[in-house]
Amino acid sequence: MNAQISKIKDAIIAGKTVLGIELGSTRIKAVLIDEDNKPIATGNCEWSNSYEDGIWTYNLEDAIVGLQTSYKHLADNVLSKYEVLIDLVGAIGISGMMHGYIVFDKNDELLVPFRTWRNNITDKASKELTQLFQYQIPQRWSIAHLHQSILNGENHVSEINYMTTLAGYVHWLLSGEKVLGVGDVSGMFPIDLETKTYNKRMLNLFDELVEEKRFEWHLEYIMPKPLVAGEKAGKLSGEGAILLDPSGTLKPGIPMCPPEGDAGTGMVATNSVAERTANVSAGTSIFAMVVLEKSLTKVYPELDMVTTPTGSLVAMVHSNNCTSNLDAWVNLFDELLLSFGLSTDKNNLYNILYNKALEGDADCGGLLAYGYLSGEHMTHFEEGRPLFLWSSESRFNLANFIRVNLQTSLGAIKIGLDLLMEKEGVKIDKMMGHGGLFKTPGVGQRFMAAVVEAPVEVVDNAGEGGAWGIALLAAYLVNKKQDETLSEFLNNRIFSTIEGVIIMPVKEDVDGFKLFMERYKAGLPIERAAIDNFRPQN
Repeated sequence: MNAQISKIKDAIIAGKTVLGIELGSTRIKAVLIDEDNKPIATGNCEWSNSYEDGIWTYNLEDAIVGLQTSYKHLADNVLSKYEVLIDLVGAIGISGMMHGYIVFDKNDELLVPFRTWRNNITDKASKELTQLFQYQIPQRWSIAHLHQSILNGENHVSEINYMTTLAGYVHWLLSGEKVLGVGDVSGMFPIDLETKTYNKRMLNLFDELVEEKRFEWHLEYIMPKPLVAGEKAGKLSGEGAILLDPSGTLKPGIPMCPPEGDAGTGMVATNSVAERTANVSAGTSIFAMVVLEKSLTKVYPELDMVTTPTGSLVAMVHSNNCTSNLDAWVNLFDELLLSFGLSTDKNNLYNILYNKALEGDADCGGLLAYGYLSGEHMTHFEEGRPLFLWSSESRFNLANFIRVNLQTSLGAIKIGLDLLMEKEGVKIDKMMGHGGLFKTPGVGQRFMAAVVEAPVEVVDNAGEGGAWGIALLAAYLVNKKQDETLSEFLNNRIFSTIEGVIIMPVKEDVDGFKLFMERYKAGLPIERAAIDNFRPQN
């Protein structure tokens, strides 16, 4: 056994490792990090949402199974690599998809199926609350879902005892604590940047708005308690230990950090928590986070105002759709190869097709596509219909076809980023990238650089994504020095030895993307017509 493996084994036995688990849109992933905060073992489980009765949802029982499966895979990985069972870790962190609507009654029974961030069904509530608060309330936010349920006259509302997010739900199962990291909380309800808790003025406005309904609850008391990074968020309970590890090997009593949303863990995983830093997470959905030095001058429906895990102001540019449509096309090409009796590694297929896009015309050869598998709030669509269009004047070839589907995956988010940069004068010195779009080296980065007209950097460990990010937040809880800020912890202990790959914007790409966006915006009525007129039978 070499010295490094021996050192890691000793750390595992001593309980000096840290565990992070993130429930993402397609995978539930667990990451174990060592005393140097580097990943030493992983485990994962695939899961997926479903569209039921007009609602995008996940079965929360699947979340529990996925949690157990990803942890078991990690524990088996540890046993195989280091010949030791995990019975103790230094800390645990839980992360999950932000926003959405998960509500329980006083008996802790789920009242309605989990309504995810992917739903665009709260338009009336979103607009009404934005007007009331004079603060942008996106359709994805928990408060928008709650208010829409009230407007709809849904019976379950009167029975609500607790409302939380996916990360908050899993943390509650494991610890018994109804708490949530302030970054995730800021996607439920607006935060007071001074107190790092719910905005009291807006809480009072909402309670007054629904006063005539005579609910037995007040809004503040059915939401989780906000916590900032580094605060104690409870410990793994006996029931939680058995839930996570049904083998009974894992011991209770392990400290847990505040559960966070995937936006917050993405900021941590890319060292983008300080002012003037920015990152973009690109996978099933795509969102860019820009940490601001000051508040924006006005309310923009396209821009969300949320916070970092430490409560600093962030402009969030979010698009519901990114790679899902592109993935579907790659799967079609894979199916074609199999029909000819050929096969290739899926990662290799992605690499070949993505790099082919670099041979395409900068404006995609006059082609147009929309990857709207679900609704897209940025362009005001409550549903989605993926489209591909070309004319007799278009240059229709494989390179342009892949390129247009790559560029359109960034189309909606570019609209929001342009508002931020052009209307508010926000400067982005460098964008940190992570997520599936960036797995093929140099391709997604190059297109993203054209969008922001700034350098885009991807670091190796960012590939571990939010699971690594929440593990770092758990490490910060138990290993930070007195008065050490999260930014200092990340700069000094994590990223000082990590090198990334930086790609600068190419003028031809920037100019070509602008031409493509003119076509993209002009073609939006076609998407509207498709939504209104194409309704496939079940």
